[in-house]
Amino acid sequence: MSKAISQVPFAVNEPVNSYVPGSSEVKSLIAQYKKMWAEKIEIPMVIDGKEVKTGDKVQLQSPQDHKHDFGFYHRGTMQHVDDAINAALAAKQAWNELGWEHRAAIFLKAADLLAGPYRDVINAATMIGQSKNVHQAEIDAACELIDFLRFNVEFMTEMYSEQPVSDSGIWNRVEYRPLEGFCFAVTPFNFTAISGNLPACMAMLGNVVVWKPSDKQIYSAKVIMDVLMEAGLPAGVINMIFTDGKETAEKVLAHRDFAGLHFTGSTKVFQGMWKMIGDNIHNYRTYPRIVGETGGKDFVIAHPSANVEAVATALVRGSFEYQGQKCSAASRAYIPQSLWADVKKVMETQISSIKIGSPEDPSNFVNAVIDKNSFEKCKGYIDRANESGEANVVIGGKTDDSKGWFVHPTVIETTNPQYESMVEEIFGPILSVYVYEDKDWKETLELVDSSSPYSLTGSVFAQDRYAINEAFKALENASGNFYINDKPTGAVVGQQPFGGGRASGTNDKAGSKMNLLRWTSVRSIKETFVSPKDYKYPYLG
Repeated sequence: MSKAISQVPFAVNEPVNSYVPGSSEVKSLIAQYKKMWAEKIEIPMVIDGKEVKTGDKVQLQSPQDHKHDFGFYHRGTMQHVDDAINAALAAKQAWNELGWEHRAAIFLKAADLLAGPYRDVINAATMIGQSKNVHQAEIDAACELIDFLRFNVEFMTEMYSEQPVSDSGIWNRVEYRPLEGFCFAVTPFNFTAISGNLPACMAMLGNVVVWKPSDKQIYSAKVIMDVLMEAGLPAGVINMIFTDGKETAEKVLAHRDFAGLHFTGSTKVFQGMWKMIGDNIHNYRTYPRIVGETGGKDFVIAHPSANVEAVATALVRGSFEYQGQKCSAASRAYIPQSLWADVKKVMETQISSIKIGSPEDPSNFVNAVIDKNSFEKCKGYIDRANESGEANVVIGGKTDDSKGWFVHPTVIETTNPQYESMVEEIFGPILSVYVYEDKDWKETLELVDSSSPYSLTGSVFAQDRYAINEAFKALENASGNFYINDKPTGAVVGQQPFGGGRASGTNDKAGSKMNLLRWTSVRSIKETFVSPKDYKYPYLG
């Protein structure tokens, strides 16, 4: 038991390395990339603090060179899911009883390890396995994950310090207990930071976790697990498994001690898991917490007063950074007739200078999409647009799978605001544009709000403050993160809590105290110092 009210180190956002050409930092990172690219990595599961090698080896291929085998991981069975659950439950009591300062110290140490000796390693693993360029890897795998770890410790202590008032003669207090049972973290391929944060933030609060990362993100997931273990995470607190998704969900979500789901991935999968939980609700020891961030069809709408260069730059960055594979990526734009010709011209100029290729070359802005399925999906939208009578590819449209899964930045212009690429999630470097008549500004705002089932991110561009206010009101529920004169991507931990509603998720705001509260079960405590000795109240005389 602690004998002090401790103050944790003040959290600040991790500075982003610039990786300017010729700098020592870029030389160091590319050297690490080449070293890891040449190696054949073996990645076991980690259950109860031990490496688990099944012998069922699955090859790992890089998106930028699908002929390059950089290693393999060991695929598990449903017995390994049972083992992970049992290990988590066995670790629960000791982890729960450990003082919060000791839990905090583990994750603060992990942040410092990532900021120092593991920085190049986790960035290179993300570049190799997920095809992120040096900048995208840096802001994700290093900086954002470091920020999650440090800020969540600060948010945790702020939450613990929030206590009720006490009247004379009594002492009221609350304690923030971990959930009763084990938690399940299901994480995506596209952000290493999310993959680390989902299990870590639950564990930080005293929970025990079964973690299933995406099979497209296993390399950087291994680095995360290595860092946590080096930082002192006890065995069984987080158990990393590589098993079949559907079968794993069926087993985990049917377990009596399942207490919480922390999910980032597709809307369809999340809805399926929610249904499984509903079907099993009578089996659980306690009602489970469900937190999910899923799909998006993120918008940019420009008012006639908007700055042309600002709109064009936001569309290029917001749509094509990380090949449009961010949940927040701009994928539909509504541009007034009076601006479109100029916006398109600026975009054409900028896109023509974009280099496309392997992350090994730091000058490449666009890299490969994650796999063949993604490549074929993107190609299908491009091919159908070229054949459509109501859409046309006006910029880009080239695809090349001869070496890697490369889709060039593509802009589709359509006369139909309900055209498929305007309303369906693509998750690739494809932006669809609907050009509206300037006089139809208010009607177009209604169109933005009603055209998609999602509500994750969105942007408005305008110099006219009345127009900004109109968009602010009309699009109140169209996005969980709303940007004014900026691209709809790049939320920063501690600055812009991230999450959306509607079909985009439960809007529990990763990168904030709001999210952490979901992983606690609050107990309210009242202590009376001098107890009454007679049942009679004054009104009884």
